[in-house]
Amino acid sequence: MSSELLKALGLDATNAGTYLGNGEWSSATSAGVITPVNPTTGEPIATVHATTDADYETIIGRAQEAFNVWRTTPAPRRGEAVRLCGEALRANKDALGSLVALEMGKSKPEGDGEVQEMIDIADFAVGQSRMLYGYTMHSERPGHRMYEQYQPLGLVGIISAFNFPVAVWAWNAFLATICGDICLWKPSNKTPLTAIASMRICNEALREGGFPDLFFLINDAGTELSQKMVADKRVPLISFTGSTQVGRQVAGKVAQRLGRCLL
Repeated sequence: MSSELLKALGLDATNAGTYLGNGEWSSATSAGVITPVNPTTGEPIATVHATTDADYETIIGRAQEAFNVWRTTPAPRRGEAVRLCGEALRANKDALGSLVALEMGKSKPEGDGEVQEMIDIADFAVGQSRMLYGYTMHSERPGHRMYEQYQPLGLVGIISAFNFPVAVWAWNAFLATICGDICLWKPSNKTPLTAIASMRICNEALREGGFPDLFFLINDAGTELSQKMVADKRVPLISFTGSTQVGRQVAGKVAQRLGRCLL
């Protein structure tokens, strides 16, 4: 059953845990292995190779290049990219919901419901892409008007927890995408398979629609890489979901570099 499910989502017994962009998954195996287990039986589901420091640097470089292009893309066009992701998630709802249930331990209806949350926020973000309004104001200079325009931040780092392994990423990523940002996801090391599957679904939909890769993925066998991302000035916004204790640590480290944080 589990092997058929993994195959349906493009997964295998051994998987790369790092998406480098441009359709490329890392072949590095030196950063350790993550072995998610079925919480119902305690049996291993598959293995995932963690991200190396070198691959992290590759992602940062490619993400910055992608941002320079994506930030100039009209917001309604960005919304179309998110719409395609939502449609792809609809087509894979049953399989991805089953994987959420298998890896995280939710019931099948709750696993499906979490994928529906991804679809719902995609629909919401599509509408928001045409509603990025700004004030217009009179100027002191004759013949001039002033207006507000939102500016994208850059690379958004998303650290998600095991209890909502895919929905939290989508809540952050799809809204960041319509605002012109690029996203880097570090999922819980208890649920890396659902993250890999989500990356495959969404980035394949983007490529088929003629869009660049907008979502990158890292997996951390410990906490070293997560701490590196939190302290990285090249990641201006960190969205963290987890315990209050760790959230305080994340907020403090991000504040030290004058970054922004969502907890």
